[in-house]
Amino acid sequence: MGFPDEPSAHLLGANGPVHAVAYSASPGTYILTGSADRSIRLYNPFPSTAVPGDDQKQKPPVPQGRLIQTYAAHGYEVLSLAVAADNERFVSSGGDRTVFLWDVATAVTIRRFGGNAQSHSARVNCVSFAGDGDSLVVSGGFDTTVRIWDTKSTSFKPIQVLTEARDAVTSIAVRGPEVIVGSVDGRVRSYDIRMGRCTTDVIGASVTSVNLTRDGRAMLVGSLDSKLRLMDRDNGACLRAYSHPEWKNEELRVQTVLGGKEKYVISGDEMAGEPAPNGQGRIWAWDLLTGRLVAKVTVPWGPQGFEPKKKAVGRDGKEKTRSNIISCMAWREDGWGDQFCVGGTSGVVTVFGAL
Repeated sequence: MGFPDEPSAHLLGANGPVHAVAYSASPGTYILTGSADRSIRLYNPFPSTAVPGDDQKQKPPVPQGRLIQTYAAHGYEVLSLAVAADNERFVSSGGDRTVFLWDVATAVTIRRFGGNAQSHSARVNCVSFAGDGDSLVVSGGFDTTVRIWDTKSTSFKPIQVLTEARDAVTSIAVRGPEVIVGSVDGRVRSYDIRMGRCTTDVIGASVTSVNLTRDGRAMLVGSLDSKLRLMDRDNGACLRAYSHPEWKNEELRVQTVLGGKEKYVISGDEMAGEPAPNGQGRIWAWDLLTGRLVAKVTVPWGPQGFEPKKKAVGRDGKEKTRSNIISCMAWREDGWGDQFCVGGTSGVVTVFGAL
């Protein structure tokens, strides 16, 4: 079976760009999205009714998934989401310097980490669960710090603050007692919290994305030099690099994931070249082992007839054509399922693969 390159559902409802997407824990039935309109939305991508085509020759329109719940508490854009293994809680962070712990069923916040002297002093770019029973939350921000919070404690202070980064923290990956942190300072730092040890890998260019392989022995690092690197975590060697002359990533934080049971490396596109027709975006997929490009997939602005009506104004004051810059993505069951979703400028989340 080849790379899933046909849209299977659109998720509508956001009133602005989508900055974060996350699947519910296994079996990954639901999708959470966080957007610039300060809201988090929970969807079932499986449509309530099938959408027939006009005739046998015509391809049926892409169905719309079902909006289940909307979660509102953030005062600024939502930038990151993570779902607990029990699917009963999730955590979000955003431009309001705050991390919220949510109860999925009641749509209320259980805890709020922020708004005091011990919290982040700027926007919180990334968040993840950690610890036994997902009892800890790890957050990283524009203020260059990583903070670890105890969800069971009544204290508003983090139990640990990691301050080694010299620039904004963009990405966090957690595996057991390890916290792996990517930063704009061009470094990936791996902390062994139990041993109190920090190992640093120098990438050079600003790091925007970090993902671990399931065995934890390699990590995929995205950076602002239009390259993705698979790094050996034991010795820091670059096992494979992924790039393409047409794929540029030099300015924006574009997410990268591993998918297809670690067969593929997938990334968004900041659409730095010629604008695409009808506001389309792109995603790119490489073969993990060979580094060969296996797919360049067009992502529509949204459903048919949903093309951008307004034009954007550039820094020079002139109108420019909008493109659907795909900046966030998630693959079902941490890369081992048969579906993935992407979000970006248009505010529509597009689902690929089996429903």
